[in-house]
Amino acid sequence: EVQLVESGGGSVQAGGSLRLSCTGSGFTFDGRDMGWYRQAPGNGCEMVATETRDGHISYADSVKGRFTISQDSLKNRVYLEMNSLKPDDAAVYFCATERTPRFGLILPRIDPPGGCRYVSAFDYWGQGTQVTVSS
Repeated sequence: EVQLVESGGGSVQAGGSLRLSCTGSGFTFDGRDMGWYRQAPGNGCEMVATETRDGHISYADSVKGRFTISQDSLKNRVYLEMNSLKPDDAAVYFCATERTPRFGLILPRIDPPGGCRYVSAFDYWGQGTQVTVSS
């Protein structure tokens, strides 16, 4: 089965850490851009971190120095390491990638719930994992 599943969300106190995982099944991340986005209640969808197929990484200013995106090709996983968490980081976090890679399987389009469905850069999404940060 082709799917993209996030895990690792939970509740932490401010200053704590979490590591989110995004596991791809039935396809490989090779040759695809990938990213993490988030959406908090009442807010729009926000880019958190992206990594292009060529390895170029970008972060939102609000998470630079605290969050790290990485991937494990053997496990076909993308990670988001989150340190020094703040209450403002609380949101549903989504993993996303491209339907059409440089090479390999073309995936069916899957949109996330909420506002992240309007992000044009990515068109294959997981359904999100909740992160709660208490002050």
